[in-house]
Amino acid sequence: MATERIRILLVDDHEVVRDGVKSLINANDDLTVVGEAGSVREAIDQAMRTKPDVVVMDVRLADGSGIEATREIRARLEKTQVLMLTSFADDEALFASIMAGAAGYVLKQIRGGELVRAIREVGAGRSLLDPGVTKSVLERLRKGKTMRDEKLSRLSAQEERILTLVSQGLTNGQIGKQLKLAEKTVKNYVSTILSKLEVARRAEAAAYLARHTTTPGAHS
Repeated sequence: MATERIRILLVDDHEVVRDGVKSLINANDDLTVVGEAGSVREAIDQAMRTKPDVVVMDVRLADGSGIEATREIRARLEKTQVLMLTSFADDEALFASIMAGAAGYVLKQIRGGELVRAIREVGAGRSLLDPGVTKSVLERLRKGKTMRDEKLSRLSAQEERILTLVSQGLTNGQIGKQLKLAEKTVKNYVSTILSKLEVARRAEAAAYLARHTTTPGAHS
């Protein structure tokens, strides 16, 4: 049985980059490029027109930020997932992308096969963050102390422990093993955490925690 293709919109202000990514994507039977855009305005217009499954979005665009375009697209097209593609590992852009609703964030230096895998992951509704990007965020979480925050203070000690493990990329099953809890119990805890932090997804909760964590010597 033929699987349905993942429909992709490419957003990058460099045509050469778009052409390269398009060739890479179209070489796969399960992926197809349905549109291209080079600016925030074009990205939003093309997304409304083509209603893609996945938008591969450059963070920096000629007329503004891909994060701005992501926020707008995600607000209008709930089912469309966004994979951010950037040349720079930038903590603030990572947090802002996740809070805007991006499902993944990868560096442009990524290998072709890895990018295709990332598109498939995001297309299947899973969150994905490039290990190279998350490393600095995890360092910040491990070394830092959490700033006083009204939403984080709603969490119990156990919920804080679980949120920290979520931020390290662990699945519910892995968290359960580590804390000796049933996977279903962890899932319930995660739902409560998301509700208390007023976010919709695990990646947003992780970004929220990282944003409210300061590294020693840094000014909060």
